[in-house]
Order: sequence, then structure tokens, then C-alpha cells
Amino acid sequence: MGKENKIIVLDFGGQYTHLLARRIRQLKVFSEIMLPTAPEKELQKAKGIILGGGPSSVYEGDAPKFNKKIFTLGLPVLGLCYGQQLMAQELGGNVKPGKVKEYGKASLEVLEQGTLFKGLGKKELVWMSHGDKVEKLPEGFKATGSTTDCKFAAIADEGKKLYGLQFHPEVTHTEHGLKMLENFVFKVCNCKADWTIKNFAEEKIKEIRKQVGKKKVFLMASGGVDSTVVLALLEKAVGQKKIVALHVDHGLMRKNESAQVKEALEKIGVKELKIVNAGEKFLKALEGTTDPEKKREIIGNLFVEVADKEIRALGLNEEGWLLGQGTIYPDTIETQGTKHSARIKTHHNQVELIKTLTAQGKVIEPIRELYKDEVRELGLKLGLPKKIVSRQPFPGPGLGIRILCSNGKQESVEGIEGRAKKISATFGFNAKILPVKAVGVQGDSRTYRFVVALGGNLDWKKLDACSTRLTNELKEVNRVVFTLFPEKTDNVKLVEAYLSRERISLLQEADAITMQETDAAGLTEKIWQFPVVLLPLNINGKGQGIVLRPVFSTEAMTAEFAAMDERVLKRIVEKISLLKGVGAVFFDVTHKPPATIEWE
Repeated sequence: MGKENKIIVLDFGGQYTHLLARRIRQLKVFSEIMLPTAPEKELQKAKGIILGGGPSSVYEGDAPKFNKKIFTLGLPVLGLCYGQQLMAQELGGNVKPGKVKEYGKASLEVLEQGTLFKGLGKKELVWMSHGDKVEKLPEGFKATGSTTDCKFAAIADEGKKLYGLQFHPEVTHTEHGLKMLENFVFKVCNCKADWTIKNFAEEKIKEIRKQVGKKKVFLMASGGVDSTVVLALLEKAVGQKKIVALHVDHGLMRKNESAQVKEALEKIGVKELKIVNAGEKFLKALEGTTDPEKKREIIGNLFVEVADKEIRALGLNEEGWLLGQGTIYPDTIETQGTKHSARIKTHHNQVELIKTLTAQGKVIEPIRELYKDEVRELGLKLGLPKKIVSRQPFPGPGLGIRILCSNGKQESVEGIEGRAKKISATFGFNAKILPVKAVGVQGDSRTYRFVVALGGNLDWKKLDACSTRLTNELKEVNRVVFTLFPEKTDNVKLVEAYLSRERISLLQEADAITMQETDAAGLTEKIWQFPVVLLPLNINGKGQGIVLRPVFSTEAMTAEFAAMDERVLKRIVEKISLLKGVGAVFFDVTHKPPATIEWE
């Protein structure tokens, strides 16, 4: 019996595991994710194996267990990041903690083209996210690529078809990463391109019909791309009569968002849409909460409570309904959705209550294997208007995770600021540590660290380089912003501030200004997502901090800050700075990793 036309990706818990599988599917080759302990008989069905990244260290006692026969099956194997280190150590090499932790862009010098780098140049822009690195190669391996801080950034044993890359070819910021994966899949593994999103849709419709049966689906409809595509997919599979859509206005929406959602869903033919105004309920539950994870948990649980109440009011008995959600893969992987992955943040649709319902078979999530760009493609195939399908993502917890809260107790930043100033000065910037912390993702793990605010002349290239260096060299920092207004921030204090109507209204106004100006400039579809964030600071005695966070991305697992046209930026800043209670406007100049797209 011949091998199946597929690639198996082994999941060591890296943030990009499913992105790897998605990239292989992008090449129209079926990919399947398995645990590293997958049995030999399953592995032998594939034409090749990819070892993904992960947050562990291969030399630690708690490193993930794996099937050691991976390297003796005669199959091509590509190890990435942790996977490269595992391959090197298992086959007789050596792995140690790196002196410099690399996060972000790096220049790869291709030492030997071989099969993997066929068709590529001598210098390649790649994306690093690691702390450990290979120190000694196993017998039979050669170094095929290196960077300034990583001697063995690419290694290969061509005879045995074993390859290792310390960087991530699957992320869009590795310029020709897809070409490297293409070379492995087609030139090394001899796969054929025969899988498409159309196949996915056809199979998913069959699955939905089987899962729903005689039940009804109660869909949480935010009005965003994901839940709207799920709505269209469900309609295609089981028809409108079996679907009840609920939109919960938790009081943390954008300005006039719920009214716009209602209008948009009615335009695409949604007949049964119920809107529940639960703003006061959410605000009361969130009162006095500062911890980002706790906020997400409260919002997620309340969503389910509100849904449960509405289900009962509609008379849908427990055995007669399923809860539908627009969950996509980044929601699950960042909430520790796989065995070895580290929790980055809990998404509102992945709280424990949802997991309990899932275990009971009461949740249907038809697009949970897909990334945002695949969801958009699926939406178009289902006949949804491009305007709806191309909407910027907006998080389920809404402004609840864009309004940072604090009890006013400031942590010491002694020692950090001096080092930040020294590094920043080499790029022509001055630096200040903001006394707030933001969520980040570094080396496949969650971080909660300080923010550096830079001042000086706006120069996107220098800001990019400075930001990368600061987050690589300062372990206490995972995010960097540039001060757009005012010219000097002499006095920055952390203040006691929670979620309140006043703070929500302020951010809604700042966000509305930002969205209007971005849309007027024709940038809405070019910028993948544009969070606007409120910081619990008193700056120069004038008011709080607003952060602009536009990013370029395709699948949310990586992102690059979007350097904007200065004229558009100037208009946004001028209008926001006139809002009562705004003391400063910053621009986030951090990629993902090391920062997440959202601040919480």
C-alpha cells in the first residue's frame, strides 16, 4: 500500500503548530497534526514529517515525550526551532541556552543551497523566536545557513533527508519561508497538490448535518467575520429554521457597533436575530478587576450565562440544542489548546464553562481548524459580500481588554530604564519605562512585562530596529511604543483605574476617530487590525494614555506593526489629543512576537 499524500506535523506546543499545518494546506497538500508520541504505523502513512516548535527546552527533564523512531523510519523530517534542537540532540549533537535570545527579524546567510534553499538567494530575511540553540552538530550534518547570533540557523543531512531550521519558515515575516516549505513538501517528500478549501467546505457541511441532526443551533453572533461565516455555513448545511442567532451587547463594543451588526446581519438574510443589552451586568461583574486573565474569564462566563438564559426563555430543552461559536484556531492555541503549548491568554470563547459544554457534545465550532485568511476565503465561497468578509477582527471581550486597569500600586522599574536609555540612544531616541505591563509571546510562552516609550523624530526603520533590540536584550520588556503626543512626557504616573462608563466612553470616542480617519484614507482593508488602547496613567497631569496599534498580518499568529502615512497619523493624533482626559498618544512599534496584537 502506497503512502498517503499528506504531511504530518508533530505538536510540541509551539504557537505556530497549526500555522505550519495551514501553510502545507496552502500548498494544496493535506496536513495532519499529531502528538509527538504518535505510533510508528500512523507516521509511516505520511510522505514526510515536520517537527514543530515549542516552549520547552530539549535538555530539561520535563521536555515533551516523543517517539524516538521518528528518525529511523526513512521518512524526510524537517525540524523547526524546538524541532531542530530535538533532532540535533537526539542524533548526537548538543543544545545549550543561547547567550542572546532572538525574537523578530534576522538576516540568514545561506551557506549551502541544497534542496531546501533551492531557488533562493544568498541572503534571506527570516523570523526568529528562541532562547536555546544548537552548539554542536550530529555526525553527517552540515551547517547550511547562519545568522549573526546563531551559527547553526539551518542544518541538513541531505543523504538521510533530515533538515533543521532554527527560524520559523511558516510565518509570513520569513520572506521566502513558503518557498522553503514548498521545496520540502514537493522536492524532498514528492507530494502532489490536490487539497483545497472547497474540499474542506464540502466535508464540513456533511459533518454539521451529522452533528446537528434534529437539534437547533443557538449561535453567538458578534457580527464579526468568524461568527458570520459560521452562520452562512450552518445555513448551507441545515437551513435558517434550525438557527437562532444571539448578539450580546456587553457594553464594551465600539461606538454604535451593535446597531451596525444588526443592520449587517439582516442584510445577509438573518431572520431570527435577538439582541440582548447586558452592559450593566458585565460592568458590575468586572468592577474592581485589574488582572487581564480574570477579565477575560468573567466576560467569557457571562457570555455563556446570558446565552443560557436566552435558550431557556426560548424553550429549547437541553437535549434539543447546540451552542454555535465562531472559534478559529488562534483562539484555541493561545488558550493552551494543545497538550504541550503555553497559555498566552484565555479567549472569551474558550473559558472553562465552554470547555465543559464542549466535553458534553453541546458546542459546534465548524471553523475551529481555520485561520482568518482561510475563513475569509470560505466566506466568499459561501457567497457572503466582500465588505463583510474583509472586516477587521474585533475581539469578543471588546474594549474590556483594550482598557488596561490598575490598583495604582506601581512596581519598581529601577535599573531597567537606564539600560533602555542606553540602547535607545544608539538609534537617536530617548526612552522612558511606562509603569504598565502588557501581554506578550516570547519563545512560545506568555510574558507579562513592561513597556518602553521612545521619544524623538519619527523614523519607522530606526523604530523597528530599536524595538527589536530592546525586546531582545531587556528581559523585563516585551513591548515598545513611540510617543506621538506630547513632545515631552516628563511626569508619568500609574493611577488607580478600573472599567467604568467614563473610561469606556473615552476609548469609544478615540477608537471612532481612528476608524473614521483610517477608512477615509482608504487604509481599512490594508491594515489587518487596528486596536486602540487606553492606559491607566496620568501623563503630565493632563490625562490618560491612548495607544494606536495598527498591524499587518494574515493569520494572527504573527503580526508586523503597520507603519502609517504620517499625514493620516497626524490627523488622528490631533483629534484624539483634543478629547477631555487624554494626556498622551502613543504608537505601538512592536511585532508579534514578542508582543501579542492586543495588550491583554
